[in-house]
Amino acid sequence: MDNVGIVVESLDEAVSFFTELGLKLEGRAMVEGEWAGRVTGLGNQCVEIAMMVTPDGHSRLEISRFLNPPVVADHRNAPVNSLGYLRVMFAVDDLDEMLTRLRKHGAQLAGEVVQYEDMYRLCYIRGPGGLLIGLAEQLGN
Repeated sequence: MDNVGIVVESLDEAVSFFTELGLKLEGRAMVEGEWAGRVTGLGNQCVEIAMMVTPDGHSRLEISRFLNPPVVADHRNAPVNSLGYLRVMFAVDDLDEMLTRLRKHGAQLAGEVVQYEDMYRLCYIRGPGGLLIGLAEQLGN
């Protein structure tokens, strides 16, 4: 897999949020023109993107803010059992400490922190613009 894409309203807020999660900004650019629209099927488009890489360097998150054409659908309030791509889950070393840090960026628990057997502590949060993000702390390392 090359990357997972997320469309946001504020690129700055999203970059700040995912930086707090431990991702590093790899690059930021404007992607526009007829050639880009041929890839997406959207015609002449103008999209500001930020590419972020996970700490291990193996995965990327492409964050996009569409300027033209405008966003046409909003799935941010969809429940976890909705069809389609919905959330990204990140492994964290200390779930409580990460929640404290992310709350400074407006994150709110979508449910509650739960423990799955003696293996994981898990939760879903709503991040910038209502993005659904999963956090998982592996226990017993």
